[in-house]
Amino acid sequence: VQLVESGGGLVQAGGSLRLSCAASGSTFSINAMGWYRQAPGKQRELVATITSGGGTTNTADSVKGRFTISRDNAKNTIHLQMNSLKPEDTAVYYCAAVDGLRFYWGQGTQVTVSS
Repeated sequence: VQLVESGGGLVQAGGSLRLSCAASGSTFSINAMGWYRQAPGKQRELVATITSGGGTTNTADSVKGRFTISRDNAKNTIHLQMNSLKPEDTAVYYCAAVDGLRFYWGQGTQVTVSS
């Protein structure tokens, strides 16, 4: 499974960005996909996940109400709509997929929120 993210960039506080992640390869084996982020000097943390079957979502408390994860199964793509961005949302955002055996990671996309 290969994952390619897009949509990062620089935005002012209060603004919005939309991240996308396209999966290719053995996508039929994917159980769930999601977004993680890692800020400088901090551990990688979960942002949001979505299952492949029922589309069940899980969102971190720190972004709940501001970020929304969605999927387009036909295109093997997930999106992360990020609204009301804060400087503390600044991080490298990674797309991830799991197939029950292992995690797959994208290369990451930088999101920078200026105050």
